[in-house]
Amino acid sequence: MPPRHFILICLACLTALPACSKSPGAKTAEKKTKTDAKSEANVSFDKDIKPLLAQYCYDCHGEKKQKADLALHTYRDEKSIEKDRKTWTTVLNNVRGRVMPPEDKPQPTQAQRDLLSEWIEVTVFKSDCNHPDPGRVTLRRLNREEYNNTVRDLLGVNFEPAADFPADDSGYGFDNIGDVLSLPPVLLEKYVAAAEKIMDAVIFTDLTPRRKTTRIESAKMEAKGGYAGGGLRVLSGKGELGTPFTAAKAGEYIFQIMSSTRQVGPEAARMNISLDGRLIKTAPVTGSSDAGAIVEARTILQPGQHRLLLTLANPFTAPPDSKGRKRDRGFAVDYVDVLAPGDPPELTEMQKKIFAPEAGVADKEQRALAIIKTFGARAFRRPVADEEMSRYLKFVTMAEKEKETFEKGIKLACEAMLVSPNFLFRGEIQPEPNNPKSVHAVNDYALAARLSYFLWSSMPDDELFREAGAKTLRKNLDAQVRRMLKDPKALALVENFAGQWLQIRNLAIAQPDPGTFPAFDEKLRAAMVKETETYFEHIMREDRNLLEFLDSNYTFVNERLAKHYGIPGVTGEAFTRVVLTNAARGGVLTHGSVLLLTSNPTRTSPVKRGKWVLENLLGTPPPPPPPEVPDLDKPDGGKQLTGSLRQRMEQHREDPNCATCHARMDPIGFGLENFDGIGAWRGKDGEFKIEPSGKLVSGENFSGPADLRAILLLKKSENFSRCISEKMLTYALGRGLEFYDKCAVDQISKNVKARGYKFSVLISEIVHSTPFQMRRGEGEHVTMAGN
Repeated sequence: MPPRHFILICLACLTALPACSKSPGAKTAEKKTKTDAKSEANVSFDKDIKPLLAQYCYDCHGEKKQKADLALHTYRDEKSIEKDRKTWTTVLNNVRGRVMPPEDKPQPTQAQRDLLSEWIEVTVFKSDCNHPDPGRVTLRRLNREEYNNTVRDLLGVNFEPAADFPADDSGYGFDNIGDVLSLPPVLLEKYVAAAEKIMDAVIFTDLTPRRKTTRIESAKMEAKGGYAGGGLRVLSGKGELGTPFTAAKAGEYIFQIMSSTRQVGPEAARMNISLDGRLIKTAPVTGSSDAGAIVEARTILQPGQHRLLLTLANPFTAPPDSKGRKRDRGFAVDYVDVLAPGDPPELTEMQKKIFAPEAGVADKEQRALAIIKTFGARAFRRPVADEEMSRYLKFVTMAEKEKETFEKGIKLACEAMLVSPNFLFRGEIQPEPNNPKSVHAVNDYALAARLSYFLWSSMPDDELFREAGAKTLRKNLDAQVRRMLKDPKALALVENFAGQWLQIRNLAIAQPDPGTFPAFDEKLRAAMVKETETYFEHIMREDRNLLEFLDSNYTFVNERLAKHYGIPGVTGEAFTRVVLTNAARGGVLTHGSVLLLTSNPTRTSPVKRGKWVLENLLGTPPPPPPPEVPDLDKPDGGKQLTGSLRQRMEQHREDPNCATCHARMDPIGFGLENFDGIGAWRGKDGEFKIEPSGKLVSGENFSGPADLRAILLLKKSENFSRCISEKMLTYALGRGLEFYDKCAVDQISKNVKARGYKFSVLISEIVHSTPFQMRRGEGEHVTMAGN
């Protein structure tokens, strides 16, 4: 690429986003959460809340002890609490979920729990659900998956240009979070190179017809006189070498004869080239016996049958030598190439689509503007302003000045658009971008982009663009969601949401010890991933109950995985739905993928399994472990832990610094101990019998994995509903949730429960929610009441 082109493309990349324009209003999806204003007014922190904290919390989180680095006694008033809402979110979850106080400590009454929970909700998380704060999303770069998918849908390329891009950072569990998607210089260089590679595959700029070459070997030609030798045909005297051929179309034909001279006498051999009895050229044969050379002739032919004839133009016979041998001048022919007039290169379907808007437009500049307007609207996911079109028109003008083709100019303009922030980033037009009190509905084009990147990890399709242009998308939102979930592109939700929510992406780096688990191989790893992806896709496509993630009587296996699970009657590589007749398995918790990624290389990890359930199914993650936690497999302060894994962990929990958190995680993990480090069923761990019974901190007892799943299904379904609502909303918005999102999360999880926990209800509630439909200007959160 010429340096000027490179510089202009980089300048296009640095061009600012377009000016803001006003967006239409939108209805608030949530209704006000019921709170008791009188109770709020009557409850005092000093008189009502602080005594509860002192009675039930300060023993472990007060002046003398600060377990989990939590010192509740330092919060002196409501203002100090409001500055640390993250901590008080954890307090609220633990009090409401009966996780705290620990079982062996005095317990508050239910009325006291309700009082404390309601006070935290009303006072600490002040928000008016009639005028909710929709929050704001950082200008967000497309991650690698979104970039590949967008280029695929925009330009139809069948390769992944982002394959060598730097890895994307993750935040809040997902890699589409705006705050962590930075743009390092090396990535900008990758974008420029990728844009050129992509457009090289899409737009042909040299439309010169390509000739079609037919080679005719001399051995297959008709000879009269002369002789054959060494793969060549040698002519001398009155010898002839001819061949018929067919001209498919009218035009100039080129004949290239690979030949070598047999010089006798003072001059080289000369070749007569005739077509249909007409001499078209006489030329010297310059090739030698060591290296042949091309003799070329050109002529105009009409379609039909023709005959090429080669003869010697200057025959000569030297006098006999001393032995009486005669020597004849001649030439040898290796082959003849017939170069027929061809057609211009066949345009790609995408090039035809890109250039379609110019049809019927005579003026070159207007043709270029028509193309830029149409392509730019798809690339930028919104209409292109006149000022922007003028900027990209400069590439066409520049190409014309440099004697390049019109196609070259359009190609450069498209490359520039592919490195523009309008393509690489998902920005949204705002009426008052710097006013945090400016709350507005995103326009229809921004809503279409939010929807498509949520469900497809890609740009809107033509139907979404039509709905956005007609301003009917909000009215038809549910119908569009149903259509999009049935589309093959919805597989992106499986790979990108489920892959990160359930953490099965991490299975690629799991390394079970081959000595401990010799049955594990790459086919089993792939089958484990496929099971969980297929299970999620089934729930999504069939609009199943979300609680089937917690427990069900079916799964999907192929022969390899069925054998691993001990399921008979499954053969072949294809995955098939099977009914689970053994209550040991059910739901994602007993999938080999989850059990493997929550294990250590040589053994299971009840801690990792318990933590995984708390974080990904119940939404109550434990605090990080204290520093320098001793390893179970090594001496702990001089004391060697002995016995089964469960016994050693129980000894480990005798440390008061570890007991509280492990009391939440370990019982869940113990309930899954019948599954070994790669998810196979077992009754013993070495010489020790598995003891899968336990008791959750909330008081429920279980005797094994089936009981544990039943508790999650029957007693923790609301926790799960809220957890998956928070996870899915985070993914959909591309930002972490804040305290002011509580109204939306409450409404989503409440309606999901009321409408039978259907998958489609979760998606519908999210896309109708205030955070998804609206946004505010930049700046810190301010109270929206009365706005």
